Amino acid sequence: MSFSVAEKIADAVLYEGYVLYPYRASAAKNRLRWQFGIVTPRGYAERGGSEPWMMQTECLVEAEDDATLDIRVRFLQAQVRSVEEVVDAAQDSYRGVATLDIGGRSFATWDEGIEGHLDISALTVASIVSGEQNFPIHQLTGREVELIHDDAGAIAGRIVRERWPIDAVVRVSGIVLGSVVRIRVQIENATPFPFGDDAERDVAMRRSLLGAHTLLSVRNGAFVSLLEPPEWAKASATSCSNLHTWPVLVGLEGARDLSSPIILYDYPAIAPESTGDLCDGTEIDEILMLRVMTLTDDEKREACATDDRARQIVERSDNIPPEVFARLHGVMRSVEPSVEAMPDAAVAAPASSMDAWDAFATDEGNAPRAEQDSTEALGGRVSRGARVRLRPTRRADAMDMFLEGRSARVEAVLGDVDGATYVAVTVEDDPAAELHDSYGRFFYFYPEEVELLDPAGESTLAHERRT
Repeated sequence: MSFSVAEKIADAVLYEGYVLYPYRASAAKNRLRWQFGIVTPRGYAERGGSEPWMMQTECLVEAEDDATLDIRVRFLQAQVRSVEEVVDAAQDSYRGVATLDIGGRSFATWDEGIEGHLDISALTVASIVSGEQNFPIHQLTGREVELIHDDAGAIAGRIVRERWPIDAVVRVSGIVLGSVVRIRVQIENATPFPFGDDAERDVAMRRSLLGAHTLLSVRNGAFVSLLEPPEWAKASATSCSNLHTWPVLVGLEGARDLSSPIILYDYPAIAPESTGDLCDGTEIDEILMLRVMTLTDDEKREACATDDRARQIVERSDNIPPEVFARLHGVMRSVEPSVEAMPDAAVAAPASSMDAWDAFATDEGNAPRAEQDSTEALGGRVSRGARVRLRPTRRADAMDMFLEGRSARVEAVLGDVDGATYVAVTVEDDPAAELHDSYGRFFYFYPEEVELLDPAGESTLAHERRT
């Protein structure tokens, strides 16, 4: 069984939100832990817990008669790391603390994540079509004690790591739908949870599968995309029921499937410019690393004391070479269509995204010239300095509703590499308009979404109608 192609994506899923900037245990966002892929004990969920006790993946496979599946279920098990300071070493007496500073080192109480997985190898598609097969997961309890000594060698405290047992089951079944087989993988948490209705979420999380996701690989077959299924498979794709998970294709063409607790697209990839995991795949590496660099020495020390992954992030941010950091600022990637989709004439000399960008180049060099003099809008042509009334039609977000009917000043008329034109404006009665203008923060509208006003603030379009 090999999932090496999908490993980087799977790791990003596993540790999504594990520890967030500013990477300190004391930060508010790191106090409510575990946000994605949680499968709690059934007893907790049925008493009103907000997380589910079952995760279900359904996907489609074009399977030959001898097709086999490899399945890997991955998750984290919470391990409580309690920091205690010594009260009486002779009497082996300690008391719990949030943090402990000893000889320039810091130690913080924190819930660590221990990786767990279940591998199911060479499972024939024919066997699961014949009947459901069940596979148990047993995560054992554990308790470890690590003494902390001061510079003189005396016991100053200790770290106690403790984890609780988890019992779960993975159910695998299949059903033939025409020329494809619908595979179902269910993960159920059967851990006993004999606590009352007021049991805290933290107690349940220590008996839950965290960041749970499923990797599937097929031999003598191929997965069918659920996001963009071929026409012949659309009805079968619609019939798939996925609960608390999101299956996408990953790795080599048609060879892998990843059922993720976060929304992804088919064939996701880690940006080659990324220097390592930041536990926040929805953020931008450059921004997060800049933020880490602004932390004080004390804040960095606390982050390093929180978790080993946080320590690695801090050290990587502090030691990143300038030329490597510069690559995080941005990259232009090709957006060329596939050769198969292009007419013969285009195949001979395909236009690249850089060719399109060069259309804005000046005669003097290759500097982009995206700004235009003016454009036709409602009521006439608008250019920099014109006063307009905003008439948004796209309803792209809530701001469109708030800006409807507001007067604004045109700051620029811009074009993009696809040939679209935009009007950049600042809202006139915005108290921060001057500040926004100083660093180029504007609202952008299509020309047909702005209406030219005359100097008195009246609509020129309305004036034309009156005359």
